[in-house]
Amino acid sequence: MELAVFKISGEEAGRKVTLNEEVFGIEPNDHAIYLDVKLIQANKRQGTHSSKERSQLSGSTRKLKRQKGTGTARMGDIKSPLLRGGARAFGPHPRNYTFKLNKKLRKLARVSALSYKATNLEIVVVEDFNFATPKTKQYIEMLNKFELFGKKTLLVLPGINENVYLSSRNVQRAKIVTAKDINTFDVLNANKLIIVESSLNELEKLFSE
Repeated sequence: MELAVFKISGEEAGRKVTLNEEVFGIEPNDHAIYLDVKLIQANKRQGTHSSKERSQLSGSTRKLKRQKGTGTARMGDIKSPLLRGGARAFGPHPRNYTFKLNKKLRKLARVSALSYKATNLEIVVVEDFNFATPKTKQYIEMLNKFELFGKKTLLVLPGINENVYLSSRNVQRAKIVTAKDINTFDVLNANKLIIVESSLNELEKLFSE
């Protein structure tokens, strides 16, 4: 697949790039995507939730009322989960939600996500650029040129660029990652993928091995 290269002014640069079929042209594997996104979301969970069960509560174990003859339901001690202030039955406890996925499967998931974006024509390739100083206004102007301001975008840089990152930090729904840090969730969550031209080589090295 060939895509036109744009300047950050929104104009075409007058040349095209060919997307690598091994990275942007495979048959997507939906199950691999599901597992990788599940892992990414699981890793964000703190897992610090905690509740007390009956044995962990302080309180009398005396039976609150006699078993029969009251006309109401029988009742045990004051720590019963049925009572306000009582224990939690089978409540959550601190745990680690992460699980293991093979590197090849995670690679397949990311390539599948990129292939979906290419198939749906949701990729914009821009030539390499830099900002002299961090300015949010400059980044917003760039998004406006592509009619992407207010939409969820993911800008893929070949490496760390402090000025561009700081310029985008206060822009809602705009995210920046380096090619080596790209992940399945970020790719699929973005309405449009903005890839800096030199990032294509980095992605090719990363995923076509």
